Amino acid sequence: MNKQDIAAGVIATIKGIAPEVEEGELVASRALRDQVDLDSMDWLNVIIGLHERFGVDIPEADYAKLTTLDAIVAYLAAKVA
Repeated sequence: MNKQDIAAGVIATIKGIAPEVEEGELVASRALRDQVDLDSMDWLNVIIGLHERFGVDIPEADYAKLTTLDAIVAYLAAKVA
């Protein structure tokens, strides 16, 4: 699975929680929670969705690393490789 596939899966997961998100408006290097109006419960649902979609365990200690689209893609790429 390449990084483009992972990014598409991450965006699809986010859109499943927040359907109003416009993919073309997301800046990959900017904090996602600043770009997308997600409360803490929505964010937790995104993390759970990523786990389900990619089959990657994401420990709570790693949540702080998953701030931007780039960071999430890099994290998942390392785990699914």
